[in-house]
Amino acid sequence: MRRSRRWASVAALSATMLVLAACSSDNAVNAEKTTDAGGGKGGYGYKIAVVTHGAAGDAFWSIVKNGVEKAGADMGDTITYASDGDPQKQAQLIDAAVNQKVDGLVVSMANPDALKASVEKAVAAGIPVITINSGASRSKEFGALTHIGQDEKVAGAAVGAELKNQGVKKAVCVIHEAGNVGLEERCAAVAGTLGAPIENLQVDINNLQSSQATIKAKLQADTAIDGVVTLGGPVATVASAAIGEAGSSAKLATFDLNADVAKAVQDGKILFAVDQQPYLQGYQAVVMLTQYKSNLNVLGGGQQVLTGPALVTKDNAAQVAQLAAAGTR
Repeated sequence: MRRSRRWASVAALSATMLVLAACSSDNAVNAEKTTDAGGGKGGYGYKIAVVTHGAAGDAFWSIVKNGVEKAGADMGDTITYASDGDPQKQAQLIDAAVNQKVDGLVVSMANPDALKASVEKAVAAGIPVITINSGASRSKEFGALTHIGQDEKVAGAAVGAELKNQGVKKAVCVIHEAGNVGLEERCAAVAGTLGAPIENLQVDINNLQSSQATIKAKLQADTAIDGVVTLGGPVATVASAAIGEAGSSAKLATFDLNADVAKAVQDGKILFAVDQQPYLQGYQAVVMLTQYKSNLNVLGGGQQVLTGPALVTKDNAAQVAQLAAAGTR
């Protein structure tokens, strides 16, 4: 009799545990969605829109997009990616995403004032927003959850200090996107620690041949320039060629990385590259939005999430070059 009662109690306890487990699984706030909406292995199935200011053909933004798409596949989210270097058109792309009632929005803000109304409209509609790459100082003001990227002032200060150590006495800082507040912050920070004259030189990343000619002409017109700072990988490549064509001995450093830059660092044509890890900016933004939607998780503690600066020098360029060739650095 005692045995049968004991087994009856065990059976009842097991049944209760199964019911509790089922309820816990059904109600868990961070349980993955099992819909087929996303088609990926993660199973969350959220609709996330990414709207950047990246120019067509800019390898930097191709790396961001690679990170976005990989995160979407890993999370099982449906991703749309759109970009336009014209801030007004970028704002229209954000408005279109809001009208489509996406579950989350990732935005780069090279021109924050032009995007303010659109980003705030998304937040007012209950769409969580994460900003990446540019616009860190305005991100919280607009209602974004956080900003993912590098601190441009910290990165620029590091570049200026290293160029000073290299003996640079006069430099140019090449800006490739007019009105981009992040690029202007970089040049200002470089100037702050270089302790030598530095002039901003405007070029157009959409016309690299013209950019090369502009840099060459500047070096030929002022032979005292012994340092060149570029703010993007494609421009660094043409700046290296311009230095050679001008017969200049100017030392070249750059922000941002691609396979050509990594090879040039290996070969000693570029002193170093500041890598802000764009792959992580795209990847982590999608993952964080997914975790916020499913579990209200946010990284950063109210501060931006830093992805850089990470310096690529001759010591580690070979290893990074392999990753850059794969489109992840």
